[in-house]
Amino acid sequence: MSTYVIGDVHGCYKEFLEMLKQIDNKDEDRIIMVGDYIDRGEQSFEMLEYMENAPENLQMIRGNHEEEFIYYVELMLSADKANDLESDYNSNADTYALYDATAYWIKKTGNEEAAVYFDVYKTIRKLITENGADMDDLIRWARIMKKMPYFVKTECGGKSYVIVHAGYKEGLSGEEAEGFYLYARDESIKEGGLRGGVIIAGHTPTILEGEFAYTGGTVFKHYDPEKDTTFFNIDCGCVFKEKYPEGALACIRLEDEAVFYV
Repeated sequence: MSTYVIGDVHGCYKEFLEMLKQIDNKDEDRIIMVGDYIDRGEQSFEMLEYMENAPENLQMIRGNHEEEFIYYVELMLSADKANDLESDYNSNADTYALYDATAYWIKKTGNEEAAVYFDVYKTIRKLITENGADMDDLIRWARIMKKMPYFVKTECGGKSYVIVHAGYKEGLSGEEAEGFYLYARDESIKEGGLRGGVIIAGHTPTILEGEFAYTGGTVFKHYDPEKDTTFFNIDCGCVFKEKYPEGALACIRLEDEAVFYV
């Protein structure tokens, strides 16, 4: 039995399946994913379908893109209620109309931030127009995402691990903690840590020059001697491969911290 942690997929479903094949995934193995399964890439729908039927040995952690998907769906539900639209949630046409109505309603209510960022990657629009999704589908996917934990703690080879999307800091609670788990960048190593343990995260692509975790597309590793914490960033920018050929989907095996790339 081995424990594998897979980085941000972002709709790179083909590469995800290739990774499962490369690590020779077995039923007795444990697979943990660090979040951001959708957006940016071309196969978000395929990832959502996989999410619905994920095997028992695979655990999905919530990423900020899942958090935002939940928020978008809740905005659509609020728009439907606020405007007495009585949309048929089993209708693709009604769902498309509700999508447009939501965008209009957000602007009308003066919520500038929501107006700018509503479905910013157009994933929901594509699910509706290209994949025939209806509101019932969106709600079902959002419910699955809501059940995803913000982090997982586990022991392996005598070490303590926290697997999280962006960063982990002990002693946080509530919205402050959730924000750190989902959105931390360089503060993940400046402020975060697990004394005597290992944190494995994604969120910040190591392929993007100028980011704290920049390596040119390989796994980033940082050790903090004061906290005795090792931090790995395994988002190696698979979804940016077209622009950055060195980008890859990365995976780390906890037993020996071996790294795999697709």
